[in-house]
Parts: sequence; structure tokens; C-alpha cells
Amino acid sequence: MKAAIYLSALAATTSALSIPSGVRQGIQQLASGQNPLATAEKYLIELAPGEQRWVTDEEKWELRRQGQSFFDITDTPELGLSQHEQSTVKFPKKTAYNESVSPLLKELDKKQMKKHLETFTGFHTRYYKSDYGAQSSAWLLDQVNQTLTDAGVGLVRHFEHPWGQNSIIATLPGKSEKTVVIGAHQDSINLFLPSLLAAPGADDDGSGTVTILEALRVLLKDEEILHGQAENTVEFHWYSAEEGGLLGSQAIFQSYEKEGRDVKAMLQQDMTGYTHATLEAGEPESVGVITDYVDPGLTRFIKEVVTTYCTIPYVETKCGYACSDHASASKAGYPSAFVIESDFKYSDKKIHTTEDKLEYLDFNHMLQHARLTLGLAYELAFAKFD
Repeated sequence: MKAAIYLSALAATTSALSIPSGVRQGIQQLASGQNPLATAEKYLIELAPGEQRWVTDEEKWELRRQGQSFFDITDTPELGLSQHEQSTVKFPKKTAYNESVSPLLKELDKKQMKKHLETFTGFHTRYYKSDYGAQSSAWLLDQVNQTLTDAGVGLVRHFEHPWGQNSIIATLPGKSEKTVVIGAHQDSINLFLPSLLAAPGADDDGSGTVTILEALRVLLKDEEILHGQAENTVEFHWYSAEEGGLLGSQAIFQSYEKEGRDVKAMLQQDMTGYTHATLEAGEPESVGVITDYVDPGLTRFIKEVVTTYCTIPYVETKCGYACSDHASASKAGYPSAFVIESDFKYSDKKIHTTEDKLEYLDFNHMLQHARLTLGLAYELAFAKFD
């Protein structure tokens, strides 16, 4: 009885307190005698090709806590179904624009990345269903818009989603509609209480977010890019709700697939800043190039780009099915690749907790990922695809 009285009183005060809506709803359900888990909405997830199941939000987070990645296909069941038949994309065998890219590499600024990441991790969480997630997305849109405004070129827009946090797409038009996509995800999560606990998400994926933003800033210093003289259009994407099952990227690539968009390549930068475990193991600092569930031709060329434009080597590694947003592009029939901070076994274990903080990151390493991103974006912007 006392517990019921306490819950009723707590429920009555939630509207006056700054309590996330998901937590507030749970308290109110308990106070009215309902089990919030029993009434929880269910979602259809895909854990492997052809392996699907219905789960609650809490069951999704439990799978994530166990290290299991998946697509949440509840709202994107058609992704991949109208996959247009296209011949295998032929990527360059070698880098070809060293003279143009090399001066740009000197313009990359780790202080700029740190400044942006300090603000980005200052949001209590960037959980995609939270008000903070919407606020952080609005802030990021402003930064991308300012970057384009300062350069005097390009278009940026929100790609709207029903959960509140929108994805962001910046477009640098080229001479054709053949498109190269550079991506990262903007959301963060605390897998223990997503709606309540802090999730600074410095490495996952604040690091990737600011890495590609810095690459965009410097790419715009090239006169040919600036004046639309590149062979291909280049887009930079910051996806919402990656942590919920690649929701934002699925929505975007389902839209692109239906529209018949000609995406020639997509690179995902997810977690670019953690090196401690690698160095502690006595291994050389390196860029982790994912080799499973990716396009082999694009991945081979990325290795060439690392060798040409980075000052550290690459290491081949694997991350499993649907491990980041490149998987959405792949499912839509577009060549995709994924680069991470290290061999996957040495990647950051503080992610999805309150301890995913900026203080644990290596901004010199993030600079290597920015060099890779800038080099790849430039090389493929001018590549002559069939």
C-alpha cells in the first residue's frame, strides 16, 4: 500500500520535474498498476540475413549490451527490395590526385575537432528519442551550415524522422548526379537507462561526427570542389538513431533506393579516436579497415588511400552484420565500407556508458581518420565512374 501511495505521489510530480518522457511514462504506468514491459511496443529486428525477431526496446538494449548488432526493420521493410541492377563499380587502382590533396592535408586542424567535440559531448545524452537528441542535432546542423556558409557553397538539410532527432545531409554538387557519401552517426546511448543516464558519446560517435565535419571544412578549400567542377556529387551524412538499429541511415538509403539515386560509394567513420588498448597491447597505432559485409573493391581502394595519405598503417579487422550505418547503404545495393579506430578487439570498451569521454581520446589519431576521409572524398569526387 505504501509503495502504491509513493508511486502515485511520484507520478503526480513528474510533470513538474525535468524527467525524460520515457521514464515519466514508466513511472505513471507503474502507479496505475500496469507493467510497462508488458505493454511495451515491439520492433522487428534483423540479426543476420533472413534471421528476424520481434523485440521490445529493453530487449533491443539487452542484445546491444551483449555486443549484438542488428537492423531495426520495423519501418524500413522495403530496404533492398527494389535494389536496382547495377554493374560492379570499378574503383581506381591507385590514388591519382596527390598533388591536389597534399596541400589540403596541412589545413586539417585537431583543435577545431576538439572544440566541436567539447560542445557535442556537453549534451547530457544524444539518445535519439530524447529532447537532448533533438537539441544536439539542431546544434550540429548549425555547425554544418556555418561551415558551408563560410565557404560560400553547398546545401545542408535535415532529413526528418518521426522520433525527433533528425539526420543531416550536406551536398556538394558536382558535374554529375553520381554520388559519393561520407557518413558518421550523431546519436549516443547509455545502454543501461537510455532515457535517463548520461551518454557523452565522445568516441561513439562524436569522434566520427567531428572527423568528417573537419574533412568537409578543408575539402571546401579546393577551388574545383568549390565551383562544382568535380566529376561527382559528394554528400556528407550525419545519421540519427544508429544505436537503435541503424534507423536513420536505413530511412535515407531506402529513400535513395526508391528514387533511383546513383550512389557510387559510401564510407562510414564510426569511432575514430581511441588508441590506448592498441598501444597497451604493444601493437602499432593503425586504422582499422573492416573487411566483412563491405564492398571489396571500395575497401581495397581505401587501403590505397590510407597508404598514400595517412602516416600510420591500416589493419584488417571484422565487426559483424549490421555493425554500423554502412550496412544500410550496402543493403540498398550501394558499395559501402567502414573504417574504425583500430583492430576491432582493441576498440573502445567505454562506449555506451557515462565514461565515453573526450579525455580518453587521441586527437592525433582522429587527424589520421580526417586525412583518410579528405583523401577518399577528393579522389572519388574526381573519379570517372562508368
